Amino acid sequence: MCELATMLAAVGLGGGATAAGATAAGAAASAGTFGASLAQLGTLVSIGGSLAQGYAANRAAKQNVALIEQQKQAEQQLNAVKDQRERAKFSAAISKQAAELAGRGLQLDSPTAIYLGQYAAQEMAFNSQSIQSTGQSTQVELTAQQQAAQATGQMSLLRGGLSAAGSWLNRKPDAWPGLAA
Repeated sequence: MCELATMLAAVGLGGGATAAGATAAGAAASAGTFGASLAQLGTLVSIGGSLAQGYAANRAAKQNVALIEQQKQAEQQLNAVKDQRERAKFSAAISKQAAELAGRGLQLDSPTAIYLGQYAAQEMAFNSQSIQSTGQSTQVELTAQQQAAQATGQMSLLRGGLSAAGSWLNRKPDAWPGLAA
């Protein structure tokens, strides 16, 4: 296009062609500036998206931590009720056994009655410890899940920040005026 404008100007017909050439050159420069602006806008959108994604994942992880805390409390209450019911069941069985022994004419302070009472009490204690141990292991497992969710949230936030920083540092060189040369 420039060669055509130069030839037309040499012949004397270049008045209109030179203006057209200047307009085309101006449009090309304007398109370059518009493209650079779009590239910068794309970089900013990428940064914002990375930060938003990290923040959203962190919020979701915090919600999971809160839900696990609620589950831990519910499990603890359920475990306490289960233990209480098991103890009440054993106490009723011990009382029934004592009544049956007394009904048969056996003295409750006899060695047999004492042995049966001790055995029943040991079984009650064993079942209670079993229920409590199961509850404690559930609490430990839920605490580990909580810690994992917290770590995931923190890593998501860090990953979003690092991704945003990477987008900023990897943008086009024309966004760095000192490096354009």
